[in-house]
Amino acid sequence: MAEAVWTTLALASLTTLILLVLAAPLGWWLAHGRSWRREAVAALVLLPIVLPPTVLGFYVLIALGPASPLMVLLHPFGVRTLAFTFWGLLIGSVIYSLPFAVQPIRSAFQAIGPRPLEVAATLRASPADAFFSVAVPLARRGFATAAVLVFAHTVGEFGVVLMIGGAIPGKTEVLSIRIYQLVEALQFGEAHKLAAALVVFAFLVLFALLVIDRRAGAPRP
Repeated sequence: MAEAVWTTLALASLTTLILLVLAAPLGWWLAHGRSWRREAVAALVLLPIVLPPTVLGFYVLIALGPASPLMVLLHPFGVRTLAFTFWGLLIGSVIYSLPFAVQPIRSAFQAIGPRPLEVAATLRASPADAFFSVAVPLARRGFATAAVLVFAHTVGEFGVVLMIGGAIPGKTEVLSIRIYQLVEALQFGEAHKLAAALVVFAFLVLFALLVIDRRAGAPRP
């Protein structure tokens, strides 16, 4: 059980860090870009929300299999497949939780408005300087919300991680899969302990999100 806990925490932590880095420029472009491609990209980002997890997991599994064009490119480096590995699990988790990172950050960037960036431009700040020194700090609550949502969503993943990683103890077995296995084995007592812990965790996540939202809406002194 301890191995499943550590695998889950490692997966959730790495997924959160990666998505915060990826979602920042993507959320900014979706919030302020003028390209006709923006809505198509936004729909693609949101796709994991409406797709059944098993469907998404199936296609990611195929993409990470030894016969896929992506893996063929990695064959000379000794990598034949990432299916049923922790790193494959991480790739699938990043894709599955992408909308939960991009949407809060995009909304936070949209809420800033053009005025702070116009002021930064008058002070001769480059676009990169304005982004990192003005936009990102002003959108910090969006980043906080994204981090909480992604971490919690990753902890609760089941269908995607089962399709991509299976349930290899110490490698790809996470808490949600462990609960399923305990129920299959009729070990309801152990399953109850893990399930109850995740219920408490879910409550704390929702409480944290409500606190963030309340502080975001509170008037500044």
